[in-house]
Amino acid sequence: MWFEASVVAASCFVAAFCAGMAGFAFVLVAAGILLHVVPPSVTAPVLVLGSLMAQSMSLPALWQHIEWPRMRLFVGMAVLGLPVGLLVLAKGPAPVIVAGVGVLLVVYSGYMLARIALRLAPPEVGGGRAADGAVGFASGILGGIGGFVGALPAMWADIQGWPKDRARALMQPFIVFMQAITAVGLAFSGFFTAEALILTAAAVPALVIGTLLGLRAYVRLPAQGFRVILLVLLLVSGVSLLV
Repeated sequence: MWFEASVVAASCFVAAFCAGMAGFAFVLVAAGILLHVVPPSVTAPVLVLGSLMAQSMSLPALWQHIEWPRMRLFVGMAVLGLPVGLLVLAKGPAPVIVAGVGVLLVVYSGYMLARIALRLAPPEVGGGRAADGAVGFASGILGGIGGFVGALPAMWADIQGWPKDRARALMQPFIVFMQAITAVGLAFSGFFTAEALILTAAAVPALVIGTLLGLRAYVRLPAQGFRVILLVLLLVSGVSLLV
């Protein structure tokens, strides 16, 4: 148990730093480490609880930037997409869909990073309620398949060229709402075992420190630096879905 607790604490520190700095990617970063050491049935509740704690710590600072009509649409459509994702996970080609999203993230982030390296202006893409709803619905499907709720909203915010505070004000509350729904489902399904709760509790200090350091880095990041980090994490997220 001591070895597992140490690995959980270390992975939560790294994941919390990334989430504090970029506003998403806690689950993808932590899962890439934990799944090599901890069984999936224990990893799932640890990831959800850790993500909830890390994301909730910085929510008060973003409260004034949250666009509530857009947020309600995103969450509502994601809730509708969630059972579709669960159905695909149980009966459909979930690996094919996940791989397709991975390819999308890799191609998009690679293309945008290349434009930045070549000093080309980012393309301007407008959105609307229908597009917002589609992104929310697709995020709900991915949440049902594997808990990947943050990547598509992050990509959507980047496509539209939003300032970093506005981008985070979409990603973080959305992730918190979706992880809270997931936590309720895990609780009713009996996944919050003593082992999962002990491992999560052992990681709390590392998680808090990682989040605070990530938030400090975020405050000091220029807009372009934030965008580069966001795109790199999207690239890593896409690769992680393909391997």
